[in-house]
Amino acid sequence: AAAAAAAAAAAGASNSTLSQNQNQMDMHHSGDGMMGGGGRGGRHGRGNMGHRGDRKHGHSNQLGGMGDNMKGGGLDDKSYDSASWDHSIQYTSVDEVVGNLLAAARDQNVCRFLQKKFDEGGSDVIQLVFPEVFEHCASLMMDPFGNYLIQKLLDRCSEEQRLELVKAVALKSDLVAIALNTHGTRAVQKLVETLSTQEQSTLVINALKPGIVLLIKDLNGNHVVQRCLQRLGASECQFIYDAAGSHCVEIATHRHGCCVLQRCIDHATPEQRTNLVKEIAQHAYILSQDPFGNYVVQYVLDIKLTEASGEVMKRLAGHYAELSAQKFSSNVVEKCLKMTDEELKPCQDQIVQEIADYPHILRLLQDPYANYVVQSALSVSSGTLYENLVEQIKPYLASLRGTPHGKRIMAKINNVK
Repeated sequence: AAAAAAAAAAAGASNSTLSQNQNQMDMHHSGDGMMGGGGRGGRHGRGNMGHRGDRKHGHSNQLGGMGDNMKGGGLDDKSYDSASWDHSIQYTSVDEVVGNLLAAARDQNVCRFLQKKFDEGGSDVIQLVFPEVFEHCASLMMDPFGNYLIQKLLDRCSEEQRLELVKAVALKSDLVAIALNTHGTRAVQKLVETLSTQEQSTLVINALKPGIVLLIKDLNGNHVVQRCLQRLGASECQFIYDAAGSHCVEIATHRHGCCVLQRCIDHATPEQRTNLVKEIAQHAYILSQDPFGNYVVQYVLDIKLTEASGEVMKRLAGHYAELSAQKFSSNVVEKCLKMTDEELKPCQDQIVQEIADYPHILRLLQDPYANYVVQSALSVSSGTLYENLVEQIKPYLASLRGTPHGKRIMAKINNVK
């Protein structure tokens, strides 16, 4: 009885350690894709937005049952029943697992045991199980525990073995479906990280290319795309930039897509960045009004490319009063006003002039969003332009005295009689 109790305690400790290790690995990929360009959430509740809090809105696997109907690569294991596996089996060598690897690797303790043996035994141990891993690699990549075994294997295997695995998932399976899977996304990201030859990269790129827009917009898939941007060369990522340019509005107005577009700008060559930013700027009017697209427009303004910023302002010209009274676009208008590039001064003056000329300026002064734009316009304007704006506001000062917005506006002009 004492021996049994000791064994149970040891097993519990092992399970606890494994759970902690795998929780840490889960967190490894959770930091990508934060929405940038906001930063003023204290005012309208529109600060930086992250994916982790929005998971309930994310896409499920949009390919439906593709994970169970792959073209090959080891998903012919529907007879597996976890309840039938004897979880009390304790292995002492890898040889004991050979012949039953698929079921064994799906067990939490056995998966941990195999990962440890990969570290200890190196290539000899890997060679023992590699034929079975190769046969079932796609299925293991999408398994809650098996995906960790694949990740460890990719770190420890030879170049020849890695190429075989790449061919198996890229040519005989559906790599897009694996990348869309909750567990598969981790394994595919590791695959991208460990690619070491042009042949391997080309196989993966060709496998991902047909579903690139779907991946960009997916809760899990977008992390694979971001990993490609981080680890592959700029020329190898051209397929991502082609998709981003061709589907700019669709991607920019999506909660995950808008983050990927920002990362595309970060990792682009000068030519790629110029082309992508130009495409975004051409759609600035639509994107500025979108809950996610406005962050992309703000990001373009933040990188301070005079030509791109000027193009954004050109597309918004004639609509500044209207945009100022909208929740999302008001942030974009304010950012335009606060640009410090002297070459953009004529564009900024036009913003102030449009606000001053707006026939219903009282609406802007009382609007929960537009009043902040008016405050910014007063702060950045000067001379005749400033005086003209103040003259348009003065008739309404009495009605502004009792409102928080009005008091802030009055504070901006309290030196004018």
